Amino acid sequence: MERSLKVVIIEDEPPAAARLEKMLLKARPNLQVVKHLDSVIEGVTYFKDAPDLDLCFMDIQLADGISFEILSQVEIKAPIIFTTAYDDYALQAFKVNSLDYLLKPIDQIDLEKSLDQFDLYEGHHGKIDESVLSELLISLQKKNYKERFLIKSGQQLSIIPIAEIAYFVSDGGYVQLTTKKGGKHLIEYSLDNLSDMLDPNHFYRINRKFILAIDAIQKISSYFNSRLKLQLNPSVKEDVIVSRERVGDFKRWLDR
Repeated sequence: MERSLKVVIIEDEPPAAARLEKMLLKARPNLQVVKHLDSVIEGVTYFKDAPDLDLCFMDIQLADGISFEILSQVEIKAPIIFTTAYDDYALQAFKVNSLDYLLKPIDQIDLEKSLDQFDLYEGHHGKIDESVLSELLISLQKKNYKERFLIKSGQQLSIIPIAEIAYFVSDGGYVQLTTKKGGKHLIEYSLDNLSDMLDPNHFYRINRKFILAIDAIQKISSYFNSRLKLQLNPSVKEDVIVSRERVGDFKRWLDR
């Protein structure tokens, strides 16, 4: 009987983590996801106790930093498969270290190939080259984030600098950009796309519907079920709620 693989997922987007777990169970029904982690802080705390683990899936860009920061603080003995929304040449270096990475949105076939590679890798725990780790940190910390959006209105084109944007709202399959002056524009990006395009020092996705700039937050109040309610500028007619699973990271993001 094939043994059960113990897996940890480090991913700050709950829908993405749930989707990855579903895909993993489809590929390996005997697999067990023993822990979901969503931040550098949680990762460091968890791996300090040297948990019994077979494999780790690690998103590179987390809400409170780059996941390689976990590796620089604690030793992870299990093999790691990184997930990322952008392809960086430096990531190829991890192939040399018997590690793999998957581009988002993750494809089922690519995931299964990575698991096959893990089967070959299992029992050979290579150590990550410190020089490679340093190169990756430098490369990813210098990532170029989106600086402006090209907006089309009828036959007219206009440019909106990132500094003028208050928030993005997903509604009915469309995403609307709202400027600090109250201008509203439909854009051809999903919130998942935007999460990887925007500088996480200035923008945060509080739930499945909103990504907001830090200076759009006018007031923060406690809300039932351990959530937070925000008042934004420009104002929004509906309640703007920070989902419960994001409250901790949201507070850390505010307190940087």
